[in-house]
Amino acid sequence: MPDSKNQENLLVVTKNIAQFSTNFYKTAIEDEESNFICSPISASIALAMTVFGARNNTAKQIRSVLHLSEDDEVNKLGYQHLIDTFNAIKNVQLDIANKLFLADDMQVHCPFVSITKDFFRSELQLVDFGQCENARKIINNWCEVKTNNRIKDILQPRDIKPNTRLAIVNAIYFKGSWDSQFNSKKTSLEPFNIDKENQKKVLMMKQKAYFNNGTLHNLDAIFVELPYESNSAEDAMSMFIILPNKIDGLKKIEESLHEINFQQLHAHEYVKKIILQLPKFKIESRMVLNDTLKKMGIVDMFDEADFSGISNESLSVDKVIQKAFIEVNEEGSEAAAATAVLIARSLPRDPPPEIIVNRPFFCSIVATKTGTQLFNARVVDPSHGSS
Repeated sequence: MPDSKNQENLLVVTKNIAQFSTNFYKTAIEDEESNFICSPISASIALAMTVFGARNNTAKQIRSVLHLSEDDEVNKLGYQHLIDTFNAIKNVQLDIANKLFLADDMQVHCPFVSITKDFFRSELQLVDFGQCENARKIINNWCEVKTNNRIKDILQPRDIKPNTRLAIVNAIYFKGSWDSQFNSKKTSLEPFNIDKENQKKVLMMKQKAYFNNGTLHNLDAIFVELPYESNSAEDAMSMFIILPNKIDGLKKIEESLHEINFQQLHAHEYVKKIILQLPKFKIESRMVLNDTLKKMGIVDMFDEADFSGISNESLSVDKVIQKAFIEVNEEGSEAAAATAVLIARSLPRDPPPEIIVNRPFFCSIVATKTGTQLFNARVVDPSHGSS
């Protein structure tokens, strides 16, 4: 296929993923007060694989929430090009893997297997779900290997049931070094405002360097772009820090997330030398996404599901689970996530010369060429190892 057509398909899919990503994050954190990390792209890929086995209203709801194109060739080829492009990136470690774990006595329709294999680069493994604990270990081990041992025990005891027929799993792993690294000797304990009343001492990294940064007037916030080492614009990855001007301004940023176009922030760069202070942090979150997806409009797949594109059996989604991890330090960032769908029967102003990230903030790891959000996180308390 001509590269121009590949790029067109990729553009459509990344635009649709961007819409899903902001809605997914905003819905997932509605009742969240503490640290939180999720991977919108991991959820998007896992659900996109599911949709090709869904029919009628079940398919319509998933397609609508994922903002899929009406043209399935565009969807399939767009996701294929996205996965291949990310897996080919050399300067950072970025690995996306998909796998179907299938009940060993289940008859599956060939087109569904072919689509997931050809367009989502998915592997297939037969599992005896009657041996629940063994099946759980097989899936957990695969996620662990694919995320460099960062995502452990995505499935808890009793997540796998004897009537589980299929697990559709996506894993994503990222590790990148800052283009401009922090000197660990300059890291020191500094105050961080958890909220208006509470302050904690946290390990704060410091450096003076040139960064793309500016003001987001509508969000009453500023942004800083921290690029990872890269040899080309095609492979460029960055972490965007969105810092509210007020200590209690994080909610406003999260509610207005759809107004942030990371691609534009990157393209219209305003690079200036600043002193940046950024806390070290590590966050891990595990979510059962059933309620989040229902709020977004995916209802039928959990109850009155039609997955006749997968099998003649009567199937419904039992659980959608995601576990995600991020660590930010002087050298760079490491992040990982896995999403499992378990199917059972049934333009900126001059910034200040010093930016001190000393209050709750939002951050996103972004593929800057497409604006694709790989990981989104809220950091309320950098001293807490996990949520």
